[in-house]
Amino acid sequence: MPRMIVSIDSVVIKEVELTKERTTLGRRPYNDIVIDNLAVSGEHAVIHMTDDGVEIEDVGSTNGTYVNAKAVTRQELRNGDIIQVGKYKIRFLQEAEGENFEKTMLFKPGMVPPSMGLPRAAAAAAPTPPAAALPSAVIRVMSGAAAGREVALSKVVTTIGKPGVAVASITKRHKGHVLAHVEGPDRPLLNGTPMGEAPVPLKHGDCITLAGTEMQFEQG
Repeated sequence: MPRMIVSIDSVVIKEVELTKERTTLGRRPYNDIVIDNLAVSGEHAVIHMTDDGVEIEDVGSTNGTYVNAKAVTRQELRNGDIIQVGKYKIRFLQEAEGENFEKTMLFKPGMVPPSMGLPRAAAAAAPTPPAAALPSAVIRVMSGAAAGREVALSKVVTTIGKPGVAVASITKRHKGHVLAHVEGPDRPLLNGTPMGEAPVPLKHGDCITLAGTEMQFEQG
């Protein structure tokens, strides 16, 4: 099943599986793929799935739609293509039949697809560098009905929040974890300060407030 991997500043913030003939992309909350950024038009682009393949169509956006750094009006997508809207990059992955990646879920660890467009044989043959050892980390819910609950940050990407209100992602990097705003009108508060567009490194004891729920980042 084709899917889109949305990222900003090399931080993956969401994965979207393409299941419909027509998938809309834009800033407005009624889109199938919502990118809450002023550089993205309310109705920016449409992704068409046909028997012949997958195409992306710009629908009169202000800042344009780019595929592999080239401005397009309508373009067929191939496995590994990079779509750019505003500062966001979206990698198109056309999975071979039978492949099935785990979905990212709210308050549960997500998963970033491996290989990112490498042929299967090449991906299997390439040596895997040893991962940097990071102390284990969790998000502890401090308020609300789920107070006391812990979410282990064991996967590459963990998405938390309430759709349509405030959604954020915590990405595990070699040097630590970073927090990024994904979507929604309410931006996360980090230690009482609203987040901007850029991902922010987390440190032990940081307090995250998201959709009225207080959480604490704990590492060690």
